[in-house]
Amino acid sequence: MAPVKKSGRITIRTVAEDAGVSVAAVSKVLRDAYGVSEALRTKVRASMSRLGYRPHAAARGMRGQTYTLGFLIPDMRNPFFSDIFAGVNVALERTQYQTLLGVSESATSIEMALIEAMIDRQMDGLIVIGPRMMSQDVMQVAARLPTVLIGHHATPGANFDTVNNDDRLGAELVVQHLAAAGYSHIAYLNQQVTDAEQTMVTTHREIGYRQAMKDAGLGKHIQVFQALQTSRETQGVVRHMLQSRNRPDAIFCWTDFIALEVLSVARELGLSVPGDLAVVGYDNTAYCDLAQNALTSIDQSGQVLGLQAARLLVERIKGRDQAEHFVVTPRLVARASSSPRRP
Repeated sequence: MAPVKKSGRITIRTVAEDAGVSVAAVSKVLRDAYGVSEALRTKVRASMSRLGYRPHAAARGMRGQTYTLGFLIPDMRNPFFSDIFAGVNVALERTQYQTLLGVSESATSIEMALIEAMIDRQMDGLIVIGPRMMSQDVMQVAARLPTVLIGHHATPGANFDTVNNDDRLGAELVVQHLAAAGYSHIAYLNQQVTDAEQTMVTTHREIGYRQAMKDAGLGKHIQVFQALQTSRETQGVVRHMLQSRNRPDAIFCWTDFIALEVLSVARELGLSVPGDLAVVGYDNTAYCDLAQNALTSIDQSGQVLGLQAARLLVERIKGRDQAEHFVVTPRLVARASSSPRRP
């Protein structure tokens, strides 16, 4: 085949001529239409790649679909979000969909502004991790754009999909594990948020923690602390916890990212882990396995969460209108940070 001339605008007709098929056939491949053979799809995509063809997003939006999805996270620092993003990418790798990332900095105003920008750019759907907006705002967004939330326990009547793990069960597994290992003064380090709702994962984990402490006969030792998700704030709260007269002998953290800060402060204060203090996180990110951390954590499989969120969103875009709520069963991965106490 003669080399393709790169000058000039590459159109759908150019692709059709290069592939030796009709314009209608190329259009079907671009729309991911039903009934297109894999051979035709491969042939057309090979021509698009060779020509450097890129569908014009605005034009596609006018036809009803842009094949772009918004992916909104609270911040860039929590490694668990990259696990989720990896799962989303796996689910979309054989589709035409591309994701565009937004970071809300855990601020409702930024979150809403980003969502409006994504809607203005005619994105086909939206995946939001740990939304800060109130439930009524979520409902309004979902009425305008297919939406899937990760880390949000929906109330009845939701017009959006959710993907979660069983956060109450995860917290119960932590308390049961620590109690069986000989710890009794088990504290829960939660995230400090304004306008906290029952839909938040941190709220569900606190409910599970409190119930499990009571079930274990440790109700009188219940301690809940809160900290903003910043290093300075977290370290200050942890120092207060570990230097108090009623110092806990174990700390359950709502996420690994915070648990790593606890390990750092404990060692800075000369405390051994787990000799003086047990530490347990949540998410089972890659950093838990590092020898200097050896962090016990709850595994909720970030890649599975991301993969299922992408699947549900594509189904929504294709027309499903009944809400679905996918739940992963958590499991505890025990490491040295919560080894049994020595007599």
